[in-house]
Amino acid sequence: MDVLRELKSGRFRSVYLLYGPEQYFIEEARQLLLKGALDGEDTDLNVTSFDMTEVPVEAAIEEAETLPFLGDRKLVFVQNPIFFTAEKSKIEHGTKRLEQYLQDPAPFTILVFQGRFEKLDERKKLTKLIKKQAGVLEAKRPAERELSGWIKGRAAEEGAIIEDAAIHQLLAIAGFNLSVLSMEIMKLALHAGQGNEITEENVTALTARTLESDIFRLVDRIVTGHLSEALRIYYDLIRLNEEPLKILAVIAGQFRLIYQVKELLKKGYGQQQIAGQLKVHPFRVKIAGGQARAFSEAQLAAVIQMLAESDYEMKSSAMDKKMIMELFFFRLQTMMQTK
Repeated sequence: MDVLRELKSGRFRSVYLLYGPEQYFIEEARQLLLKGALDGEDTDLNVTSFDMTEVPVEAAIEEAETLPFLGDRKLVFVQNPIFFTAEKSKIEHGTKRLEQYLQDPAPFTILVFQGRFEKLDERKKLTKLIKKQAGVLEAKRPAERELSGWIKGRAAEEGAIIEDAAIHQLLAIAGFNLSVLSMEIMKLALHAGQGNEITEENVTALTARTLESDIFRLVDRIVTGHLSEALRIYYDLIRLNEEPLKILAVIAGQFRLIYQVKELLKKGYGQQQIAGQLKVHPFRVKIAGGQARAFSEAQLAAVIQMLAESDYEMKSSAMDKKMIMELFFFRLQTMMQTK
């Protein structure tokens, strides 16, 4: 990303727009600005933040046009600038005033607009202007190949090498949150040692597990017909005090995803299109697509119905919730054996 490369090299612009669903990249840019753009001892005095859901943009512009209290430069962060989108604002913003500022920004201020929205309203004059005048970082969630490259890059930054099988295992266990992945890579690289390789075995032994990753393994065992292993994972989760109802809900979410991916693949959608429509990471779509091949549409519908019935029983009957979960597994096994 050009903006991140610029910031890492110590080059700074007067205005930035940081937006998109991947908060990791936005926070990385923010930290680079805080550490690189200001004199260390004056940082607290020369950093201001405004929330555009609470105050009009004129307040941020007024601050941007005010000389720094100490030092040569100040940072003004503007959160939730929805006037760059098609979304309606409850606050009346003086966007004409902002347009004027963007054409002649204060030389002693770095004005940073920061939002989690996925799209800009390209029809607006204001949007066209900021794209022309500012450094724009669109923080997208990386696709599968990009994510693998990012993981290898992070490992290299920490002085280690990571093999493809280890990357796949890391994603299966830790999920797709880049902040979590970054911390796990740091830990794994430290364990591997400078210049050494992070192996699949390292990842399995050292990566912190999440409920979602364990459910991912559990569903994978179900799909491949290893129900006894799926039950073992379930019992491990119970020993870790996970609630059966919560486990059921996550399993149901995974099977709904498998069903949706199967339907969209049948309609000719590609992996990236499906990821965009369902708002999940492309890697999850790839895995769900592989799992979907183990079931017909009717079987997936039946599994989802069984999950719904189990959910109802847990919430309305006096039967032990752990027993209801076990019965679901045995009913599922019967269905798998007769398909």
